[in-house]
Amino acid sequence: MPSKQRVATLAFWSIIVAFGVLGLKAFAFFITGSVALYSDALESIVNVIASAAAYWAIQVSHKPADSDHQHGHHKAEYFSAVLEGVLIVLAALMIVAAAWEALLRPQPLQQPWEGLAVNGFAAVINAGWAWLLIRTGRQDKSPALVADGHHIMTDVVTSLGVIAGLVGVVLTGYSILDPLLAILVALNILYQGWQVISGSLSGLMDKAVPLEDNMHIRDIISANSKGALEVHDLKTRTAGRATFIEFHLIVDGDMPVRESHVICDRIEDALRAEIPSVRVLIHVEPDDEAKLPRGTSAVPFA
Repeated sequence: MPSKQRVATLAFWSIIVAFGVLGLKAFAFFITGSVALYSDALESIVNVIASAAAYWAIQVSHKPADSDHQHGHHKAEYFSAVLEGVLIVLAALMIVAAAWEALLRPQPLQQPWEGLAVNGFAAVINAGWAWLLIRTGRQDKSPALVADGHHIMTDVVTSLGVIAGLVGVVLTGYSILDPLLAILVALNILYQGWQVISGSLSGLMDKAVPLEDNMHIRDIISANSKGALEVHDLKTRTAGRATFIEFHLIVDGDMPVRESHVICDRIEDALRAEIPSVRVLIHVEPDDEAKLPRGTSAVPFA
């Protein structure tokens, strides 16, 4: 299945899975009356909204470039990822509010073991689905899919905390453990939400590729620049699944345009073979624009 179709299909099914998990958690809360299970179900509502937003963003990001968006629509996924981060934080705050109310007025649990079984089943579904979304999102460079996966994984953490809390309540008889653990889980969710938001904002701010990827790009350019004299002003940025690379290529001032074009094509083909969804911009300059003395065996970088 092509990358675009695979990402879109997973994003759509993520909405269906989110609705199913929400139903299970709502039922678990209904039969137990647990504030922690209520909070867990509350976060699942956010999951449904976030999954729908991710599906929309992925559809937009795969639109081809047009006259108004000549570099494509790749950054649409970052807006969805930021929204998911905000929703995660909102869910955590709502959980804290519900837990605080339960601390003031603790209530005994009804049918706790049945609620544990239902919530545990929902957690297993979420864990498997989150792992699939994160793996596919990273493979296909989809920030929205990765963010959705991380969001669901925070839901798994919430569920595990809730289950542990309910076991503690049942074994000790201390109802106050239920809301206390819900608050601890909410703090972890706040941290995860911040991670999602900060990562997405970096993408919106045209963050450069990681150092390891930058060195790989330099190696590819150097290995395929035979006939050129120097490369300088290498710049990179990422936008969703796309990687943008630009640099200046120094050639002999007497070199015909056709020959310099062949060198550029060779470099571009090599980069496209190694880096998915890459966009390359090469500015060819004569040797009097060089920043370093002429290289020897490999094309040097200034």
